[in-house]
Amino acid sequence: MEKSKLCFLLFFILFLFNLFVFCSSNTIIFATLGSRTMYSFDIFTLPLHSNSAPVSELRLTDGHSINFNGHFPTFVSNFINNKQKEEEESPPIHLVYSTERQGVSTIYLDIIYAQTPGNLNTGGREILQVSTESTHRVDRVQVSLLGHEFSKNNSIDGVSMKDRPSLVGDSLIYVSTHENPGVSRTSWAAVYSTQLVTGLTRRLTPYGVADFSPAVSPSGVWTAVASLGNTGWGGEVEELGTDIFVFLTRDGSRRVKVVEHGGWPSWADDFTLYFHRRGDDGWWSIYKAILPKIGQYSVDSVLTRRVTPPGLHSFTPSASTSNKNLIAVATRRPGSDYRHIEIFDLKTKEFKELTRPVTPDAHHFNPFFSLDSKRVGYHKCRGSAKGMHSEKALFLENLRSPTPEISLFRVDGSFPSFSPDGNRVAFINFPGLYVANMDGSDRRQVLSDMAFASAWDPKRKGVVYTSTGPTFESESTEVDIVSVNVDENDHESSYKKLTQGGANNAFPWPSPDGKWVVFRSGRSGHKNLYIMDAVEGEAGGLHRLTEGPWSDTMCNWSPDGEWIAFASDREIVGSGGFELYMIHPNGTGLRKLIQSGSVGRTNHPYFSPDGKKIVFTSDYGAVSAEPISNPHQYQPYGDIYTINVDGTGLKRLTHNSYEDGTPAWGPNFIKPVDVEWAYNDSQCAFEDLSWLQIDGPARAIYRTGGENFDGSTKIQCGG
Repeated sequence: MEKSKLCFLLFFILFLFNLFVFCSSNTIIFATLGSRTMYSFDIFTLPLHSNSAPVSELRLTDGHSINFNGHFPTFVSNFINNKQKEEEESPPIHLVYSTERQGVSTIYLDIIYAQTPGNLNTGGREILQVSTESTHRVDRVQVSLLGHEFSKNNSIDGVSMKDRPSLVGDSLIYVSTHENPGVSRTSWAAVYSTQLVTGLTRRLTPYGVADFSPAVSPSGVWTAVASLGNTGWGGEVEELGTDIFVFLTRDGSRRVKVVEHGGWPSWADDFTLYFHRRGDDGWWSIYKAILPKIGQYSVDSVLTRRVTPPGLHSFTPSASTSNKNLIAVATRRPGSDYRHIEIFDLKTKEFKELTRPVTPDAHHFNPFFSLDSKRVGYHKCRGSAKGMHSEKALFLENLRSPTPEISLFRVDGSFPSFSPDGNRVAFINFPGLYVANMDGSDRRQVLSDMAFASAWDPKRKGVVYTSTGPTFESESTEVDIVSVNVDENDHESSYKKLTQGGANNAFPWPSPDGKWVVFRSGRSGHKNLYIMDAVEGEAGGLHRLTEGPWSDTMCNWSPDGEWIAFASDREIVGSGGFELYMIHPNGTGLRKLIQSGSVGRTNHPYFSPDGKKIVFTSDYGAVSAEPISNPHQYQPYGDIYTINVDGTGLKRLTHNSYEDGTPAWGPNFIKPVDVEWAYNDSQCAFEDLSWLQIDGPARAIYRTGGENFDGSTKIQCGG
């Protein structure tokens, strides 16, 4: 009897705890730059030589995850071979790659079998997944199993980015971002080795250093990386200031710099490296480095030379280990809208197209050779910009949250905001303002003008505030605040202009009592904060909140009405660096909440429903991959963070190589599963990096200082 009472009491306590967690749970949604929800990447392969035409691509990955940065292993251990089907006559293809699935970045190994020699049948393949979800589990590479002894500053929370894997025997070499270096604007990217049988994980990158793009030599003895060294990240978003280092794969020792200014290394043999860099003439090209066979490695002892010509961009090389005359590269040619994979013959100095004749209207990324050099792999969208292989578009993409009480989603739109009851969301799908239910239904455009930012009125049902006009412009640009009743069909009665004069009035946010709206304006010649009447606009009452020769912007009102959070460059005016501040609505109590380095970017604050925390975007964690290896990422990288309003408890929520921004914090807990739109959408409808879109050598002069390569002013995050 006593035992049953105890069980009942424990059950009741557990019930109350779960009820408390459920009631205190809510949701954060955010946008990712560059149509990320359209990145339906799979890994494909093409034969290098074919006697028949046409040649068909072979898809090697699952057809529904985001699969990228593949590698055909040089060595496969007995541990892996024991998982193969004994009855298979022809040897399988082993593929190790990065993948985003079920809200987390991880590494998988697929074994793809051929029914007859040279004939891959991906439909009938078996898969060995290096994942806790696989039938044949090898869960030593999951982020939660990276040994805590290697987490120097904070415990591993189970969420990080995994990228650029290489499998050498039963050791996996890869990049992970699970360790916080504890210094703002410093990359968390480091190279690790995990032994698949024992699960032993070793950090190969020294603490205080960021390493990217690891490549293991054919013998497995050496690993080369593109490294920021001890200099740190200077804010580069086109080409990182990396050098090439090599070290022993087994433990990271004998680390030495062999090339200054280079990235994405690839070994042809244990003494020959290829890498990319942007030359003085503006063209990305491939370079060769020959390491000495005798003596100590050093920059002075390594011979380097350019091997691909100017006149086109060549980058992310892969060297053939069996045919020393061949390298595979991604290219962007003048006049082309797409990057393609080509083979460059070092002997004849000629390119051979590989992917353009097969799929001309798609981007192809980051090639890699098979061991026998008979095949080249790469990743691309399994759909196309023209709608081929159309898939259900995601409205909300669930990501694994490091905080159990927060459900975390990527939203298909920018500048989202929750309705007061949390059942609807307003967002920007450039150029217009849209609303939708949280299940993706009833998606409607409510304003067709160019708009940015959105905020719901807490008292007047269906009223949404936004700013209309061009983004990222000067103080005098015509931008105005408007309110729109999204529940009214008549445009004239639903739409009201609240500001006058158009002096770059933007980022409105109403007070919790619905009486006032805070916004930024350039009417004084500088972007400062003002407060106006929520119904009548500045005609009904206006007062200035901040004053100074800086930019105060992206303001958000706390739920209790006591604070306004905003971003500002007041510390170093005009630097492009923004910090977060808080101020009372009466202009008192100004204090800094957080900054990301001296010229870092912390932007778009949004209070939690209880007012105790703020979610925001920041480059606090710098970059996690070489930018050129990604599509359409042309502004400074950022991730989503939360912090307590007293400045403590900084928490990183997202880990990837994209730019995440404009977060919103809703009052309800949305079940952590993907939410589809109620309509089909064409996949792959995204552009390449804006700074690679050039027409010829005359435009191959890239951004330096405050200018873009075409001479226009550099975009800043202040809006």
